[in-house]
This record gives sequence, structure tokens and C-alpha cells, in this order.
Amino acid sequence: MTALHPLFALFIFPAGLFLILISFFFEWLDRKLIARFQNRQGPRFLQPFADIFKLLAKEEIVPIGVHRTLFMALPIFAFACVMTASLYVPFFGFKAAWHIRGDLIIAMYLLSAMTVCLGMAGTNSINRFAVVGATRTLTQLFAYEGPFMLALLMPALVAQSWTISSIADYASNHTWMIVTQPIGFIVAIIGLIGKLELPPFDAPEAEQEIVSGALSEYSGRGFGLFKIAKNVELVIGLALITVFYLGGIVNPLLFSIKMVVLLCVIALMQSTLTRLRIDQTVGLWWQAGAILSLAQLLIIILVRVR
Repeated sequence: MTALHPLFALFIFPAGLFLILISFFFEWLDRKLIARFQNRQGPRFLQPFADIFKLLAKEEIVPIGVHRTLFMALPIFAFACVMTASLYVPFFGFKAAWHIRGDLIIAMYLLSAMTVCLGMAGTNSINRFAVVGATRTLTQLFAYEGPFMLALLMPALVAQSWTISSIADYASNHTWMIVTQPIGFIVAIIGLIGKLELPPFDAPEAEQEIVSGALSEYSGRGFGLFKIAKNVELVIGLALITVFYLGGIVNPLLFSIKMVVLLCVIALMQSTLTRLRIDQTVGLWWQAGAILSLAQLLIIILVRVR
């Protein structure tokens, strides 16, 4: 019975069931904020829960012309990668469930695996909309992944550690890095929006053009797992930015307020900015994001040398 207690605690908090439920709340809050910004009512509180329960209860239809094993395995693998990444991230003022040296690199690669799974899911299909969506997903990956990684590595460079818990401890005892590294903070926010394929970086799943993009052939449990994985990735991204740039690990209430404020900023950007074409995303953001990140990195290096 004693051996089961750590397993139960790990499942409930900070990963597992608790994190999934929190991700539904953040999805509802994001949709509600966007609706209010656009002078609409928005969904009711239980709408995301009802949507996911309906998807998980529906039959999984495997289309003709796909590799069946790969089609079924990709949503599970994407979900597993995101949930594994969550083990290394502090949530709501509590320390991470697990930490090892260099876990920041591990977490970033696990989060990137989610996007790769989306691309593979689209290219595994003969549906032209899915193939176009997958092509856009993988193309956009090169635009935001580099700047986003640099934005998370800059606090690590200042803290002289690649371990998330060590960076969090450093951020808790020093000036907020949003003050000392404002460019990195902006790049991290925009990079997270691109990573989640939210407006204005939603060309890979533009409903008016390519239905649901890479996931056009998915339904039921597969689509539901991808949806849960994206919601959890949103919470992980907000938690990482909060820990690195907004004062590290603090009491749960203040930490939650910071995450909600960041979500409000993301929702406001989704409501006010128009969709960028894939060539605009790659051309403009890759150049601007990479240059800004490298400029901030150069400033950090120069300051440390002095």
C-alpha cells in the first residue's frame, strides 16, 4: 500500500489526471476570453469536457490508404511525450515531480515530438487536405522552434544550469527575467503561439482552406488524444514561461494569476491579429525571431563577460 502512494500522487498531481483537467479549464478560459474580446458569449464552462468525452466515446474510423499501426500509434505517442515532459515542469507554485540534469533539453524535445507526430499523421494519409496541413505544420516548425528554444535557453544561460528546477530556484531569488530579458520573453510568447498553431500562426489547420489540416482524417479517440495533448502543451508552455520570466516558483495563487495573465495576452493576440500565410510565418518570424533571440543572447554573453 505504501508503494502505491507515490504512484497515485504522480497520477493526480502535477501530471496525469489533474493536469488534463486543468488543461480543459485553460481551453475553456482561452475560448471564453476570445469570445468576450470579439463581443460574443463564448462556451459554457463544461463545454471542453463535453467535447472530449464525446470524442473519446466515438468510434475510431481508420481511412483507406493509411498505415493502420502508425495511424493508431501517433496520437498515443504524442500524448505520452507531452505528459512525460510535464514531469519536469513546476506547476502552480509546486516543484516538479521529477528532475534530472539537463531536463530542460529533454522537455523541449518531448514537446517538439508532438509537432512531429502531427506532421507524420498528415503525411500518413492520402487526403490532400491532410497532406497540405502536414506540410505546413513541418514547415512552420522550422520557423518558431529555433527562436522558442533560444528564448527558453537564455534564462538557463543566466542561471548556468540546464535543469528546470535550478533555473526556477535562480529566478525565485533574483530580479524577474522579463525585466532583464524582455526580448526573450516576447519571443517565448510568440513562439508558444506558433508551437500550438494558434492564430495568427494557424495556417496548418485553417478551417476555411484545409478543413482540420493534418488531422482531417482523424476522429474519435485519436483526435481526442491529439486535442488533449495540445491543451496540456499550452499549460506546460505557460508554466515554463512563468517560471523562467515571471519570478520562478511562488505560492500557488500568485503563480496561477501569472499564468492566467499570460493566457489573456495570448487570447488578445489571437483576437486582434489576422492569419499569416505560411510563407509570411517562415519568412518574417524566422528572420525576426531568430535575429531578436540572437541579439538578446549576445547581450547576455557580453554582460557575463564583463
